Amino acid sequence: MTELQNTQSAKQWREDAALERFKLISPLLDENLDTAKRCELREQIAAQNSLSARSLYRYEKAYHTDGFAGLKPMDREMRRHQNRPENFGELVAEAIQLKREVPSRSVAQIILILEMEGRVAPGILKRSTMQRYLYNRGFGKKQMKKYAEARKSSSKRFCKPHRMMLLESDIKYGLQLPVGPKGKKVPTYLVVIIDNHSRYVLEARWYDHQEASIVEDCYHRAILKYGKCSAVYHDNGKQFVSRDLLNSLSRLGIRVLRAKPYSPQSKGGVEVFNRFVNAFLAEAKAQKVHTMEDLNELWSLWLEDYYHKKPHEGIEEYYKCLHSPVPSGGISPQQEWNRDSRPLTFLDAETVGEAFMHHEKRTVDQAGCISFRGYTYETSTSLIGASVEISYDPLKPDIVTVSYPGVPPFQASPLQMPEYCDPRPSIPESLLPAEPECSRFLEGLKRQREKNIQMQANALSFSSYGKEREDHV
Repeated sequence: MTELQNTQSAKQWREDAALERFKLISPLLDENLDTAKRCELREQIAAQNSLSARSLYRYEKAYHTDGFAGLKPMDREMRRHQNRPENFGELVAEAIQLKREVPSRSVAQIILILEMEGRVAPGILKRSTMQRYLYNRGFGKKQMKKYAEARKSSSKRFCKPHRMMLLESDIKYGLQLPVGPKGKKVPTYLVVIIDNHSRYVLEARWYDHQEASIVEDCYHRAILKYGKCSAVYHDNGKQFVSRDLLNSLSRLGIRVLRAKPYSPQSKGGVEVFNRFVNAFLAEAKAQKVHTMEDLNELWSLWLEDYYHKKPHEGIEEYYKCLHSPVPSGGISPQQEWNRDSRPLTFLDAETVGEAFMHHEKRTVDQAGCISFRGYTYETSTSLIGASVEISYDPLKPDIVTVSYPGVPPFQASPLQMPEYCDPRPSIPESLLPAEPECSRFLEGLKRQREKNIQMQANALSFSSYGKEREDHV
């Protein structure tokens, strides 16, 4: 079990490292950047994160070659703790202090300071080891966060030249409906994903809660219907900065851009759309909607038959800025979406579904069961004591898939109390003890003895040879 846990920990570390590298190179993946601008931006990112521009270039090349998997570090065996100095804990504490004093200090500079102060002999501390420990203590992550928040976003109006180059997303409060326990009125929330160029709404749906899963659900639906986009753009709300959402989009190769805090003008496209939502809410209130099903049904009617077919002033203004002719009747979002020449990149449904799955660890108890969200699920008594991985859809948590090395993935079922106990299950072949053909230990001792006997015989032969020639010396 210890070896398995170490393997799982190393796997998680590689996933985290790949995610951090994707954040670094995300601004460099913009296909509209020219070579000079990309080099300048690469140098800037490298300086702000104490990295070399060559490392960033290597990450970009790996991503273009193998996608998100190419950003994962090589699966190398961790060095033994015995190779570290006895005062390694003190050295890490001093490194943290040096980082706090001057946040721009690189890991190489920190190691050099510790060596010049005589705290450690030169060459003992490795940059990769110290960098990993600083990251685990939160300093690397904080640097990334500060860098992301410090990026200045433009308040000028902008519009991408083609569809699916940038999607904007937001959450808006809606009506209160009697859909809570015992008919209690609860607020509703609209998640909207809109194309920046055409103003076409890819996905918009009302929910009776505002957990992070509602944003994941909308992105999941939008990508399944319309394919992969180049980047997404939203604010820093807790639903949009969740690790699960960022991980899902990154696995699909979608860049995540965040607006500067307290700058709603930078999300002008989706903010203007919210005015149309206010018009719908007034009509829905007059219609006296009472259920979520009715609300979403009326919303779909309003969206498809009114908004998408209505000429959009933003589209007209965009073409006027380009000095292009605009039809007298204007251009609707649906027309602009359909006439765009940029092809859609559809993804396999299984690939998209796997990217949006949540994964957690659970330990199988003595009865072969696991606990999840207050419920007990049956797995297999052959996995008693094992740490298994469960995967599930956040909006359908009742379907739980269990995975364990050497065992085919299977769905765990809610615990039921039968009249009789189940028959003893068969143990997976990978967990069965292997029948030895012989004792490899005793065979090794036998070979060692034969080797020693041969060495002694050679020594005696050489000694006799020396004595025979003694009279002739």
